[in-house]
Amino acid sequence: MEGPMKEAAELLDLEHREDPLLPWSLFVRRMMVSGGIAALIVSVGLMLGVLGYHFLGRLHWLDSLVNASMILGGMGPVDPIATTGGKWFESVYALFSGVAFLTSVSVFLAPALHRMLHKLHLETGADEQY
Repeated sequence: MEGPMKEAAELLDLEHREDPLLPWSLFVRRMMVSGGIAALIVSVGLMLGVLGYHFLGRLHWLDSLVNASMILGGMGPVDPIATTGGKWFESVYALFSGVAFLTSVSVFLAPALHRMLHKLHLETGADEQY
């Protein structure tokens, strides 16, 4: 792995408790990479939803986008689905969307939470206990 992917992977490698706090500029880059990964998770989930609603639910493209967006955002479906395949898809997609949403939020918040805990660990000098 070389180039931007290697750099992104290195940015996501979180520092050990004995390492110093990451400089602010690198932390911001780490947050940007995490945000990009979270956006990718949401985008792929949205794309799958649009395709499923269009082909299995027999909805027009814009209606498919609205339904997929509402499900992925946790609001619920807008249009009723008449086909059996569409109903199966809607059920599976609703479960998938919940997991995808929680995963994207976790990926996005992980660097900030890690930094906060790392900073608290450094301030308390908790290494002396180990």
